[in-house]
Amino acid sequence: MPVIGALERYGVRPGTRLDLQKVDSSEKSLYLGANKSESEMQLDELQVQLQGLQKKLYAQNKHRILVVMQAMDTGGKDGCIKDVFSRIDPQGIHVCSFKKPSEEELAHDFLWRVHAKVPSTGQLVIFNRSHYEDIIAVRVKKIYPEQVWKRRQRHVVEFERMLAEEGTTIVKIFLHISKDEQKKRLQARLDNPAKHWKIHPDDLVDRARWDDFMGAYEDIITETSTEYAPWYVVPADRKWYRNLCVARIMLDTLKKLNMEFPPINWDPATVRIQD
Repeated sequence: MPVIGALERYGVRPGTRLDLQKVDSSEKSLYLGANKSESEMQLDELQVQLQGLQKKLYAQNKHRILVVMQAMDTGGKDGCIKDVFSRIDPQGIHVCSFKKPSEEELAHDFLWRVHAKVPSTGQLVIFNRSHYEDIIAVRVKKIYPEQVWKRRQRHVVEFERMLAEEGTTIVKIFLHISKDEQKKRLQARLDNPAKHWKIHPDDLVDRARWDDFMGAYEDIITETSTEYAPWYVVPADRKWYRNLCVARIMLDTLKKLNMEFPPINWDPATVRIQD
């Protein structure tokens, strides 16, 4: 088990400047003695605990959980969501992906399509990419001028404040991979015909802007990591370690809610089921 918690190890403290060059994307400090094969048993234990807490979340119908998952291409968002949350009851979890906005979505403010997908009470919702794409992508690709994405950044902070004050627990995770690791993963997709659908020439254009994307992520994470909507930067070169860290972050966050199954106003001992 980790000596310190994942929340403390990978959380971006509000007001602290993030420097991704100083974050080792391949380190495994929380599980120094573990390796890929040993991690399966540890992840299994964390999944069981997450499953139990999600049952309380659903039954109590009081809290709302929003998980924001961001990463560069091949960063592992899909795999992480599948591996960490695979045991969660489908009734209580929803995964929402935000791709290029449609014409209808562009006719509204940029948070319109996002607000419609936030969790209701008792629900856990995961954003696979999110409203942050409407800041990061438009900034790096120069789709809109600086005044637009800076304004959006301010709107996101207030949007998340509103969600938090209305009862939503927000967890924002950036899966941090190295440029070398991304190259390996992109090449693996090119080499496997079954994965050609997961890659597009535009991905290579974005890769050429690596430094610009890193700078944009550093800025946005620094400016939007708050007490009510914290960011966690998780080393993601090692997929097994990534999964353990995200599972630990989620488990520790849910434990803080002190959830319980709702009480009943009748005595089960007095109930008899007829033959």
